[in-house]
Amino acid sequence: DKFMCYCKTNGGQLTEAVEQATAKIESVASAIKQGSENKEQTEASLKEHQTSREEAKETIATASSLREKEAAAYSKVKSEYDQNIAALGKAVSALENGMAGAFLQTTASNVLKKYVMEKATMPDETREELLSFLSGTQGAGYMPQGGEITGILKQMEKEMSESLASFTSEEDSSITNYQELMAAKQKEVATVTEQIEAEMTRVGDLGVEIAGMKNDLEDTKASLSADTKFAMELETSCGSKTAEWEEIKKTRSEELVALAETIKVLNDDDALELFKKTLPGASSSLMQVQVTVASQKARALALIHAAAKKSKRPELDLISLALQGKTAGFEKVITMVDEMVVNLKKEQEGDDSKKEYCDAQFDESEDKQKQQEQSIADSDKAIEQMEGLLETLAAEIKALQDGIKALDKSVTEATEQRKEENEEFKALMAADSMAKEVLGWAKNRLNKFYNPKLYTAPPKRELSEEESITVNMGGTLAPTPAPAGIAGTGIGAFVQIRAHSQSNKVAPPPPPETFGPYTKKGGETNGVIAMIDLLVKDLDKEMQQAEVSEKDAQSDYETMMEDAGNKRAADSMLLTEKEGTKADTEEALETEKGKKAETSKELMGTMKYISGLHGECDWLLKYFEARKEARTSEIDSLMNAKAVLSGADFALLQTSARRGGFMAKRS
Repeated sequence: DKFMCYCKTNGGQLTEAVEQATAKIESVASAIKQGSENKEQTEASLKEHQTSREEAKETIATASSLREKEAAAYSKVKSEYDQNIAALGKAVSALENGMAGAFLQTTASNVLKKYVMEKATMPDETREELLSFLSGTQGAGYMPQGGEITGILKQMEKEMSESLASFTSEEDSSITNYQELMAAKQKEVATVTEQIEAEMTRVGDLGVEIAGMKNDLEDTKASLSADTKFAMELETSCGSKTAEWEEIKKTRSEELVALAETIKVLNDDDALELFKKTLPGASSSLMQVQVTVASQKARALALIHAAAKKSKRPELDLISLALQGKTAGFEKVITMVDEMVVNLKKEQEGDDSKKEYCDAQFDESEDKQKQQEQSIADSDKAIEQMEGLLETLAAEIKALQDGIKALDKSVTEATEQRKEENEEFKALMAADSMAKEVLGWAKNRLNKFYNPKLYTAPPKRELSEEESITVNMGGTLAPTPAPAGIAGTGIGAFVQIRAHSQSNKVAPPPPPETFGPYTKKGGETNGVIAMIDLLVKDLDKEMQQAEVSEKDAQSDYETMMEDAGNKRAADSMLLTEKEGTKADTEEALETEKGKKAETSKELMGTMKYISGLHGECDWLLKYFEARKEARTSEIDSLMNAKAVLSGADFALLQTSARRGGFMAKRS
């Protein structure tokens, strides 16, 4: 009855479960598809926003770099303008206060001179006039406030102040534009970053949700398959059992009819009267007990046989033989049943312990496997990053080494060039100085003849102590050697002058017509002297420009050498740091590779251990519930059989007692 009820109840439940699982599979598949589409859309949006953020950051970096260059250029221009304006202000103040000579001795004079020579835009005459003033060749006399130089300097100061104001306005405008751009781009980056974080969270949640739905789908499919299979088996089993159940009910009905007819006959008045005559005492009770013992023994055997069919245990066969035999008492059978129940419980306890062990070992091993796999993945990522870093460091080290070599080469070339320029400067200054001396000598010689008052006699010869004694004693000094140099002037290199002699002399021709009185050409001579002064002035200007250029070139060279030295020291320090970082990274890379190899080895051992666990535990875990159910069924059958046998044994004892009384009476 219970089995047939089970077939009817569970058949409907299985059908309903199959229908629900089918509907759930369709719903979950649709949800997975929708979630995947949403995830793809979110990932596309995430990628687009990441690109936008990178572009905004690049714009910020480019604008910042450009702003730094513009600020540096403005700072340099402002510094130069401030120096020049300050120098102009000092010059104007000095001229207005009649202190031009003192101003020419200051650093501001040199700054203004360099600006006039190199950068000022003005006519050449004005430039020459300013340079002449700044060089001090106009004399140190007082210059009036309304002087031409003062006006030029004030105009230059005004123009430079206006230019500086224009540059400052442009710089302020650039700063404002830069700040507005930075504010807009930083706001854009912040907004896009919030969107990226939200989309990354959404992508992660969708991934987890989709993975959960996929697992649910697989579980539902597995459950549907199992339910479908079980429904088919249940349908087959219930179909066959239905026929058997009908046969059982038919047999039971026939059995009840036979028992009813038998009881009717035995309970008939004539049969009872007959039994009273032939079987005095409780004869009818004896017959009833004998029927009960056989029935209970049969029921116990049926229970044992049913349990034996399911488990195929030899112990059940032994109990069955003991029940079928006539020598063993029920006490021994009950003892065997108790022992078997104890063994079955011990077996179940062993399976429970084994299952608990297997579950714990699987959990621990799988967790360990996941940790090792994650560690290997982390090592792979770290190795990849370190290898990329090593490539970058190698390229940067090579670039630094090449840069240092190029810097050393440029320093060498600049030094050679500076030497050549210095030699050229020295040669120019020597030549110009010599030319000035020659022109001065020529001017002095002309003045000796044409303007004796302007003639400057050469310094008298200073006699040595020995020569003074000789003169005082009335002696005669040795003749002074003729001056060397250019044309016997003592200027320049010594020139050997060879006297030309005529070996063949002929008689002179007749004398020409005599000349009249000679007059000096003073007017023409003044023009020549003025020309000589102009040439000397040009030489002074050339020498002045050469000195300024040499000073600037030397200053630039020293600045360049200082900058080059600082850069080389910084590059060398950076090279040392990068080489140290490279060595540390290589060491860390080898350590990480060793760690990965060790973890891979441990992972292989873990997987081997898990494989062994599968071989040891899979069968038990697969059939644990079936074995437990079968063992429980066996215990129930044995306990039922024990209960049946215990009842039969009690009846048997009662019957034996009654048989003893009957035999005593018969005797």
